[in-house]
This record gives sequence, C-alpha cells and structure tokens, in this order.
Amino acid sequence: MAYTVTPTPAGPIGSQYCVCKVELSVCGQNLLDRDVTSKSDPFCVLFMEVDGKWVELDRTETAVNNLNPAFAKKFIVDYHFEEVQKLKFALFDQDKSSMQLYEHDFLGEFSCTLGMIVSSKKITRTLLLGNGKPAGKGMITIAAQELSDNRVITLSVAGRKLDKKDLFGKSDPFLEFYKPGDDGKWMLVHRTEVIKYTLDPVWKPFTVPLVSLCDGDVEKLIKVMCYDYDSDGGHDFIGELQTSVARMCEAQDAFPLELECINPKKQKKKKNYKNSGIIIVKSCKITRDFSFLDYILGGCQLMFTVGIDFTASNGNPRDPSSLHYINPMGTNEYLSAIWAVGQIIQDYDSDKMFPALGFGAQLPPDWKVSHEFAINFNPTNPFCSGVEGIVQAYSACLPHIRFYGPTNFSPIVNHVARFAAQATQQEAASQYFILLIITDGVISDMDETRHAVVQASKLPMSIIIVGVGNADFAAMEFLDGDSRVLRSYTGEEAVRDIVQFVPFRDFRNAPKETLAKAVLAELPQQVVQYFKHQNLPPINSEPA
Repeated sequence: MAYTVTPTPAGPIGSQYCVCKVELSVCGQNLLDRDVTSKSDPFCVLFMEVDGKWVELDRTETAVNNLNPAFAKKFIVDYHFEEVQKLKFALFDQDKSSMQLYEHDFLGEFSCTLGMIVSSKKITRTLLLGNGKPAGKGMITIAAQELSDNRVITLSVAGRKLDKKDLFGKSDPFLEFYKPGDDGKWMLVHRTEVIKYTLDPVWKPFTVPLVSLCDGDVEKLIKVMCYDYDSDGGHDFIGELQTSVARMCEAQDAFPLELECINPKKQKKKKNYKNSGIIIVKSCKITRDFSFLDYILGGCQLMFTVGIDFTASNGNPRDPSSLHYINPMGTNEYLSAIWAVGQIIQDYDSDKMFPALGFGAQLPPDWKVSHEFAINFNPTNPFCSGVEGIVQAYSACLPHIRFYGPTNFSPIVNHVARFAAQATQQEAASQYFILLIITDGVISDMDETRHAVVQASKLPMSIIIVGVGNADFAAMEFLDGDSRVLRSYTGEEAVRDIVQFVPFRDFRNAPKETLAKAVLAELPQQVVQYFKHQNLPPINSEPA
C-alpha cells in the first residue's frame, strides 16, 4: 500500500472548462481503533487520479480520540462535468507528526468519481482495506455543495430634476455604480447607458451578479455617481449618493425608493443647496442564476439513450474493414463512442438503466427493416444495465441482424422525445434526456429529422451525434445549429440549439477523454437553458 505525497501542482488539475468549485464535507463512522490506550486520531486525505497516478490534493485536520469524526476542514475541488474525475478518500490514524503517510496507521479508503457524489449530493459507503475487504464496520459519508454565490440583482433606476449641465439644452445623464475595493478605493462595477437631452432620465433595467456589486454582502455601502456625458470624455459631475443593496431592495413597483443626488462642492458653497436631483430606484430584485450543478445537486437525473446505425454502408461486421468489426482489442469506433459518453453520463442516472436502440437493419424472424428496435430484442424492456450492459447487448446482437437501410434518424429522435414530453408534465427540473446517435453517414430522412429536432428543442432533451468512418458529414453539421438556427421544412425555427455533432475521425489519435470533452462541452448550458426558459428552479433550491 504505497502512498506518495506529491507537491500540489501550481495550476488546477483538469481542463480550462471549469464549471465551478465544489466543497466536499467528510465524516467517518465506526472507524477502526488502532490505538491501544485510547481511540484512533483520524485524519482524511483526498487523492485525485491524474494520468493514472493518485495525486494528493489535500488533507483534513486530525480528530483526536474519535472513531466518528466530522472533519471541519472541507475539500475544495474544481468540477468538470465533461471529465471522469476519480477521487480517493483515505483515512489514517495519526501516530507521529510526520507528513509521510506510511508513518501512520491506515484506517480504510473509498474511491468514486466526483460525478457520483454530486449526482447524489450525499453518499455513505463502506471503507475498504488495501485487500478490498471492509475496514471493520468503518463507513465514510461525503456531502457536496457548490461553492458559488449564484444570486443576481436586477435594478431599474430613473432620475428626476437632475442639474442642467449643458449651456444649450439639457444634460445627457448616465450613472456609475461603485463598491469599496480591498485597497480602500472605490471600484467601478457598472455603468448605465447615456440618456440624451433630459433631466428626468429613465435607464434600462440591468442585471449584475450580486458578488460583483457588493461582494454578496447586501449591507455593504455602494456609491452611485451621476454624470453629464460629453463626447470629448470630460464628463461633468452632477452628484453622488451612497446606499446599500438592502436599502435599494425596499423599493417596490408601487413604492419607488427616492435618494438625493448630492454634489459636495455645491453643498459647501450654497447655504440653501438642497440637492442636484433625485435618483429613483423603481425596483430592485435579487434572484438566483442557477447553474448546471445546482440542477444536478437539486436532484435532476440525466436520462441516457443510445441509437446505433446498423445500415449496410457500415460493411459486414465480420469483415475487418467494417465499422462494426470488433477488433482483437475488443473495440471499434461505435464502442469507443459509447464508452466515452456513457461513462460520464452514467454517474448522473440513479438506476443506471439505459435504453439502447438500433436503426437501419432487418430483424429476425421476418427480416422486416426497422428504424427503432431494442438491441437486446426486448421491445417492452429495451434497458441495459450500465454502459457495460449496452456494450454486451451491442456485441450480442451483431450476428443476429442484417444490415440494411436507409439511414433514418427521425424515428429514434421522436422515440426519446415522447419520453421527454411525458417528463414535462411533472413541471419540475427532475429529468433531462440525452440521445447519443452513432452513425456512419448521410441521413436519408433529412426533412423529417429536421422537423423532429425542431419539435424536440421545446423539450428537456439534447442530441449528440458521433459520426464514425470517413463519410461526408455536411448534413450533420447542418443539424448542429452552432453557426445558424435550424429550421423545420415548415419554416419553424428551433427554440434552442440541442444538437452537438462530432466526427470521430478528429479524435482517433487523441486520448479517449478528449472525445468526451468535445461531445459533452455544450450539454451543461443546454440543460440550464431549457429549465430557465421554462422558469423551473432546481427541485431543492433555496429562495434568494
């Protein structure tokens, strides 16, 4: 059992697409007692797998004389949805003041992925010894929490009777909002647009993160400065005021909050100076800008379905030139794509039962062509257990079907869309459907598929298409609405882009993780975009 202490790398481990940071809280129960005269003094060490090696990320404090510790120190980890992040929690009984782990008694360990923890929010598991046997009755509980303030503030502000600064005509007012910086100086947070020729401006409502405006502290003073715009950049100062978010939140639609705009120089000079106008906070609302992780921690399940192309253009699966030929390593491009996507998504589905469908083949006994069949040949229960179950069902079905055609996508898209439509009746952010289609070529039913995708864009659903082989995939690029909005043959536009297309050939020589990153990069924002569009908060969300 060799553990090495590795210096913490300077940069964060993982890709640059860090969604956010997750805080992990650890408790132990019924830990092994390794001390003769007293109880164990446990501490927990967190490792992450990097390039096949366990690297220490951090360790907790030591809980003295305690077999049921709740560690105060939290582990903070960068969370990447599109990666499999393997973690290991190892518990030790502190015997000496040494940093070397082999100097301390081992109390057991537990390994899992970060995805498993966040999809359950809290997990309790048995601690294992180095030989894989349970460490007595020892258990570990790990709870996850997102580390970010997702509140945003929306302000609607106006002015009344502001000072006239221009010789001819009126002022051209705009506002600047400042918060106190760490150095004691005021730091600019937001500048409104300029409203021309008026002393009674009404600015457009604007939204900024609460952390940006006041560091998340609603009592913190903020400064608002009002200027008259000049095209040469020498804006004339009208006046200023100080307030707080808590104060501005007193504003209601029927009862706006009025704040005096003061010019300190004028105030000193003029005895009867009242103000340089009024700044009116018409409304001030704080809401939560939910992230993908908020929805997952709230209990949203990702429902995964695979659609596999069994058309004749793939070639005879017994022929080594066929795309369905399983090589001596036990793999092919279809299996590689299933593994790459499935091993990440399966962490976010509690029962890990996935429907696997085929299209474009003739089926026994009557050899009719089907564009939507269960590859386990059980139409009433097309579910496979985990990604391994999909792989087994795929390998088992190959000798029993005849590859045929055409390449019709719409039946499988509509199949998953029917389940996604049922999920919308719950009116909760509880399920989101992901269809992975793996295909070797050109779509035969392009019009029907376009129509099906446009309809599916209104549902909690995303489609990932992986193109295998060397065909021309121009039609797939067309479905992936990154460059332009997809339209149905009726002219109806997709309400959002739900298709992500990736050609497998671009990743043949890359590490297998690279394909998963490319394929799943857009998925978190698609999930968030759908639920926000439907005004659905995470199931277990707290009010702002």
